[in-house]
Amino acid sequence: MAEPSIIGWSEYINFPDWDISRLKAKVDTGARTSALHVENLVEHKNGWVTFDVMLHRKRLERRQHVRTRIVKVARVRSSTGQYTERCFVSTRIRIGTVEKEIEFSLVSRHEMLFRMLLGRTALEHDFWVDVSRRNLLTRRVRKKKASVSKTTKVKKSRS
Repeated sequence: MAEPSIIGWSEYINFPDWDISRLKAKVDTGARTSALHVENLVEHKNGWVTFDVMLHRKRLERRQHVRTRIVKVARVRSSTGQYTERCFVSTRIRIGTVEKEIEFSLVSRHEMLFRMLLGRTALEHDFWVDVSRRNLLTRRVRKKKASVSKTTKVKKSRS
């Protein structure tokens, strides 16, 4: 078994099967399960679910429509202590070079800063968390500064 990778308290997560990349997630070792913010959640017959994942790119908002199988429906206690029934789905995620299948609930996190909460069951065996750092495996893309053209000064010759 490979040595666990060290991640920060927030990382960017890719969902290769859903064509979603760089979704900002909060790593929460206090939460047992993971949760993904979705909109337009519709449970269909025969165990299928459809929903939209909101993606933010440079102040633009884009939706990725997803159709997948429901793994289970379970009661979950939120951080406020309220119990709700949630759909759970499963898919592959990639953080840095680590790729693994995880299970997570679908929920509205519209008032939260992070669209994804990565709980400890998704972290086990593969990650250690350095809570003093962030984006250790998935560097934040920095905006390029406008390049300033260098001008050469021409000295006036005294003639």
